[in-house]
Amino acid sequence: FFVFSHPVGQYNRVWIPDPEEVWKSAEIATDYRVGDKVLRLLLEDGTELDYSVNPESLPPLRNPDILVGENDLTALSYLHEPAVLHNLRIRFAESKLIYTYSGIILVAMNPYKQLPIYGDAIIHAYSGQNMGDMDPHIFAVAEEAYKQMARNNRNQSIIVSGESGAGKTVSARYAMRYFATVSKSGSNAHVEDKVLASNPITEAVGNAKTTRNDNSSRFGKYTEISFDEQNQIIGANMRTYLLEKSRVVFQGVLKNLIIREWEAILSLRV
Repeated sequence: FFVFSHPVGQYNRVWIPDPEEVWKSAEIATDYRVGDKVLRLLLEDGTELDYSVNPESLPPLRNPDILVGENDLTALSYLHEPAVLHNLRIRFAESKLIYTYSGIILVAMNPYKQLPIYGDAIIHAYSGQNMGDMDPHIFAVAEEAYKQMARNNRNQSIIVSGESGAGKTVSARYAMRYFATVSKSGSNAHVEDKVLASNPITEAVGNAKTTRNDNSSRFGKYTEISFDEQNQIIGANMRTYLLEKSRVVFQGVLKNLIIREWEAILSLRV
């Protein structure tokens, strides 16, 4: 929570926890004085609420409306959990934008459908641009890495992380597609397909179903793309490492699946 170091005035807006909406917006109806046990709030539906508080854990302030929908979270006046979630929700649900910056970090919301924002025209639009010059995009991150590699002749890394079903593999695919296109590597136009197709056979028998992903991998992937002196792709390889030795999804049924999985692996070794 955001801790206030001064009295909270009337008409300021705050966020309070809600069991259904996670966070709910409210307006302070009366001035808060240090030592008060209750904060009188006015909810957006017109309901008044006496909210129990203590000086060390007051509800976090809400950002002014003019900042809502910012494409960089660091531009918000108040940067805390409800502010981040609300800004991402507004951009995703109302503006139909899945990407948001948080400094040099790109936050991606998985729309679970194809979007027309990854074609060659979009790639060329981001090519040569600085990271903050255009709307947040995975291509902007890829362009920054490619530009730094070409300019400074130093290796670059892009870390793609997230929970199961967040879209990590798809994001990595788009980044590799960007590199192949801007480097004018004609023979490697589909380098992302070639690299991802190199997954070991354990990927086929070692995945598991989660609530958001029917084919969730238990393997971390380190993808290395090699460029020549003209900054064109000359090769790529993928290394995998086991993240989870076991993943319990359904008791009993999973036990039989694990047994069959190990039998398949052992038969491949023979």
